[in-house]
Amino acid sequence: MDDLERIAAEITAYYRALDECATLRHHFRHADEEGGLWFIEAVSDRGELIVIKQAELTAAGQLHRYSWEHLEDEHGGLTAIDPGQDPLEAIPAGEFQRVWTR
Repeated sequence: MDDLERIAAEITAYYRALDECATLRHHFRHADEEGGLWFIEAVSDRGELIVIKQAELTAAGQLHRYSWEHLEDEHGGLTAIDPGQDPLEAIPAGEFQRVWTR
C-alpha cells in the first residue's frame, strides 16, 4: 500500500469511527449562494464539530451525499464547519434524515 492509499484508508477509518460511535449528533441546514441547500450531520471530536454526513440539494434538484462511505466526488465532498462563522440553522434530526434517505 502506498502512502496515498494509507492516508485515504486512515481518513475513511476516522470518519467511520466517528459515525459508528457517536452518541450525540447535531443537524444543520445551510443555503448556498447558488440556491442550493446543504444538510449536515456533525459530531463533536476534541472540542470541534466534525461533519460526518452531508447532503447537498442543488437548485436544480440534484442530491449529492457524502459520508465515510463516499468522501468526495467531482461535485464536492465532506466539508468543515465553524458554527461561529458559518450561517448554519439547527434543524431536527428527522429533517436531515428525510433528505439523506431521499
